[in-house]
Amino acid sequence: MKKQSIQFDYEVYASVDQLTSEDMLLMKEAREVTAKAYAPYSHFLVGAVAQLANGAKVSGTNQENASFPVGVCAERTLLASAAMLHTDVPILTMAIAYHNLNGESGKPVSPCGMCRQAIHEYENRTHQPIKIILSGMKGEVYIIEKASLLLPLSFDGSELR
Repeated sequence: MKKQSIQFDYEVYASVDQLTSEDMLLMKEAREVTAKAYAPYSHFLVGAVAQLANGAKVSGTNQENASFPVGVCAERTLLASAAMLHTDVPILTMAIAYHNLNGESGKPVSPCGMCRQAIHEYENRTHQPIKIILSGMKGEVYIIEKASLLLPLSFDGSELR
């Protein structure tokens, strides 16, 4: 038996004001776009904004449904829009923010497993690491160098060959 470990480093900033101007703008836009989320059941509004390699920006919000499995997360809404509007254009950075209408929104939360898989697949498809910026409506901000770090031992298309 051999024991192994997986870990990664990420940056923690006390507030959005400590980010570079580009990252600050992207996170502020992600915070603003949470207002467009449709979350009448959870009241947990998520917004995501991406900076693409061609200079375009794409956003997405979570879209809930009374039939809960039918809902779509903000990250996957954004990825689908980017893939359709800017086919094969890499995403450089994705900022993800949330606004919890039932509680606090002051610490970063990470994408769900399904979104981690989808973002990882997009990275592989476009051969471009996607920097992830995470925050609530205030407080600390996390920056993760590339989304694939969020999904160690990931499943990809090579297993299907």
